[in-house]
Amino acid sequence: MPKNKISKEKSIRRTKTLTELFVCCVILAGAGYIIKSSVDNTNAVPSSQHIDDSGYDIDIPEPTEPDPNKIVFVSAPFNTKDKFSGDLILVNNQHEYFSSDNENLVSIMEKNDETERSFFTAVDYTYTILEPVYEPMAQMIEDFYEIYQNDTLIIYGSYRTREFQQQLYDSFTTSESGDEAPIVAMPGFSEHETGYAFDFSEIVNYDYQGTGDFEWLNTNCYKYGFIIRYAEDKETITEYRYEPWHFRYVGIPHATFMTRNNICLEEYIDLLRMKYPYEGEHLQLTDDNGSNYEIYFVASDDSSEITSVPVPTGVRYDISGNNVDGFIVTVHTDEKVDFGEENPSITTITNVTDTQETETTSVE
Repeated sequence: MPKNKISKEKSIRRTKTLTELFVCCVILAGAGYIIKSSVDNTNAVPSSQHIDDSGYDIDIPEPTEPDPNKIVFVSAPFNTKDKFSGDLILVNNQHEYFSSDNENLVSIMEKNDETERSFFTAVDYTYTILEPVYEPMAQMIEDFYEIYQNDTLIIYGSYRTREFQQQLYDSFTTSESGDEAPIVAMPGFSEHETGYAFDFSEIVNYDYQGTGDFEWLNTNCYKYGFIIRYAEDKETITEYRYEPWHFRYVGIPHATFMTRNNICLEEYIDLLRMKYPYEGEHLQLTDDNGSNYEIYFVASDDSSEITSVPVPTGVRYDISGNNVDGFIVTVHTDEKVDFGEENPSITTITNVTDTQETETTSVE
């Protein structure tokens, strides 16, 4: 090939390459100019005259943790008939006690022998009471004895069978005036048939009036879970004469509230039903020892054998029937339990899904 022809082709290729390089440079320069103009325009936007941006901190919300003190409630099935059981059952002239024939009774004197308590006694070894009631009763008497060194107390009335209550009723009603409150309850309507009540007397005059040394017992019994069931100013409600010797176990939080507010058991049952249902406000209470409680009422489902009762998780609770129309749940808000742990409540009520049951007495 002639040399002049090769030189001509090289010249054309060189010119073409230079042209392409020039075009690329022009494109890059144009792009750079556009980017610079955009940046300059952005920086040139003035701040608003209506906003002072000095001193502002932007708060980024922290993730919220569940409140560890908040009680979570779940529904649990209970036998509806168990509304007739428990330490808050109301037994009076209108509300009969339906015995389960499975009361966990203990002999008072046998328990005294076992615990080496000799500062009080009962009439004889046949006098019994519910086992969960014995210890708070004995502890109350022991504290009384430590203060006054008075060992004259005697349990003169405790648990009674319906048959024995019938005998008492028959013997007393023949001499009663119809215009006065009864001295003896009708068979089936006596608190003594529940095992939750007892009568004090003393071995000097056999006339306990809650006076003198014994005034301490009547004043402080609520601290141990007891109330004076038939108060002097509540005769029109209880329909019984004043009986300073008749003590009834209801549990510390309930005895505390009733004593502080001067109400009887009938009034308390009505109050919980009307003012403190589960769906509304719950009764909040702190006892003399600083323990905290939350209390509410759940109506029984009388159309079913099973009632669904909301109960707390992670804390101890007690549940009792009121012997009228439902259940009373007492939450011990300070007493934590592991989820799924068996609830250590003292009660005769048993969750129907449980495999083991937890057990939980003047003349009247």
